[in-house]
Amino acid sequence: MAFPAPQHGDDRKGARQAERFNPERASQLDDPSRFEYLAPSAVANLLDVPLGGALADFGTGTGTYALELAQLRPDVTVYALDELPEMLERLRSKLSAAALLNLKPMLAPEAAELIGRMDRVLALNVLHELGDEALQQLAGLLKPDSFALFIDWNAAVERPVGPPTDHVYTPSEAKSRLEGLGWTILLERTFPYHYAFRARAVK
Repeated sequence: MAFPAPQHGDDRKGARQAERFNPERASQLDDPSRFEYLAPSAVANLLDVPLGGALADFGTGTGTYALELAQLRPDVTVYALDELPEMLERLRSKLSAAALLNLKPMLAPEAAELIGRMDRVLALNVLHELGDEALQQLAGLLKPDSFALFIDWNAAVERPVGPPTDHVYTPSEAKSRLEGLGWTILLERTFPYHYAFRARAVK
């Protein structure tokens, strides 16, 4: 999905996958088998949010990982951001059962108050869907000297799950795109079906 809400008709410019995620497929995002090949604890370790910090899950979908991260780090405030109300409604229904006070679902128009306040931003499975404009807005959420964690499907490996290969990037393609938009790669890692980059935006 692309976040925040489009400012004009060309908000998808630069994205590898032009179409937005179909909310009718939202149940796929709740599949617990996702944790077998991308463990929430591994994501939390890569994020390394400072004690008492703030994390934005940029394009949270149904909030599957946001919930896990909020449980793993009760000291961190997790802002679950998505442009689709249908996704956040699913998250809110799960949140009422989990009773997590440190997880805050937010629609795109509500996120202006977060600009420049985030210690970390997580972009999980969304880089291939984000336009260049959205990536600039993602960067604007970060505090100075903070970083974003991009984790996305790897086009270079055989996968039984995830989008088609031609909809996503290889690690080298993703790195080139980010660097071309002014991001500095701080750390690289691979998972069975994903790549991960810690990256800092040049402001």
